[in-house]
Amino acid sequence: MDYKKCFEKFEDQNVFVKTTKVPAIDGNMKAALNRRGNILYNSGDIEGAKRIFLTTGYSDGLSRIGDYYKSEGRILDALRMYWIAPDHTKSEPIIVQLADLVKDLIHEEEDYPDE
Repeated sequence: MDYKKCFEKFEDQNVFVKTTKVPAIDGNMKAALNRRGNILYNSGDIEGAKRIFLTTGYSDGLSRIGDYYKSEGRILDALRMYWIAPDHTKSEPIIVQLADLVKDLIHEEEDYPDE
């Protein structure tokens, strides 16, 4: 299946596709990149740090990016980072919150179907 073709229609929506292919990075390079990502994060370059942490798969860094997004009110972006990390203790409460929101919307639609 050509995954790129399946998701072409979503290109303008800033979505991501998680794959299981991780670039081959040796341990020394990964550690150096993670240190650089931490420097970027601590200096306020969150997006630069995010790119590095996504490349290396640095779970703690991804979780911290999620924490930053959550503090900024970017709940879905936070969930993406927690999900990729994977940090279930932080992603599950957001998932429950979103599920409750969807349930409330469904019940609201059932209560007022013709509005």
